[in-house]
Amino acid sequence: MYDIIVNPLGGKGKSLKALKAAEKIFAERGVEYTVHNTEYAGHATELARELSRKPEAKILVFGGDGSFNEVLNGIENFENVTLGMVPCGTGNDFVRASGHPTKIKEAIDLILKDNVGYIDYIDVGSRRCLNVAGAGMDVDVLLRYATMKAFRGKLKYYASLIDTLIHVKWHKLRLTIDGKTMDKSVFMIGVGNGTCIGGGMPICPDAKVDDGLLSVVIVNEMKKSRIPVELPGFLSGKHVKKDYTEVYSAKEVTVEVLDDGKIELDGEVIDDKILECKVVHNVLKVYR
Repeated sequence: MYDIIVNPLGGKGKSLKALKAAEKIFAERGVEYTVHNTEYAGHATELARELSRKPEAKILVFGGDGSFNEVLNGIENFENVTLGMVPCGTGNDFVRASGHPTKIKEAIDLILKDNVGYIDYIDVGSRRCLNVAGAGMDVDVLLRYATMKAFRGKLKYYASLIDTLIHVKWHKLRLTIDGKTMDKSVFMIGVGNGTCIGGGMPICPDAKVDDGLLSVVIVNEMKKSRIPVELPGFLSGKHVKKDYTEVYSAKEVTVEVLDDGKIELDGEVIDDKILECKVVHNVLKVYR
């Protein structure tokens, strides 16, 4: 028996379309399932919390990074849960790193093969993060995205990115990486379990979702005149080879925001000024 969590409004209709395709496959193969529709923000977390109390919970999430994050934050007993991911969001950034199929039929076929493995996630104290936590430019882009009325989807994200770069500002952070503390003026920082943000920008291109490590990418302050020239490198992941970038692998990372900036977790902006990240290894079971 599979329990499906789906946002019927997710992905501008993609989630429901994916669910219908899955239901056809389930009917053909005689697979039992129950559908749980989310009705409001945070409902997926509540549903996952309740379902994870089952002795054997097979939870399939039809959605994008936001839905995956909500479900992850609801799991109470990881030993009972196996998570299935059917990507049908706008960006689907996490599956770029995890290697899960992006096509619905392939994602369902993978789940029905019943092969189980583990992936990491980031424990940030009161919350969990599956893909990337960050501060700096990526937060500025998300804040601009939330207020921009023109465009939609990826085009809206890139328009927000361009506007942010035109009005770029540096952010003051205090970082502690596996016990070593440093103060930085940065363009941005990404603490990655996954690799990409914003629908495909590989901010942490070398991150691996199952190696028990976080990939920390610090893009330091640079001459503003360099930004237009360097932008293509950010879109291709080549920024990690440049002189303004530092890359670390770590098990624990603390990010303290020293200015008016904010922090983001899996694309959601939060008001916390201190982010304490710890990698959690070999706990989250998924169909792989």
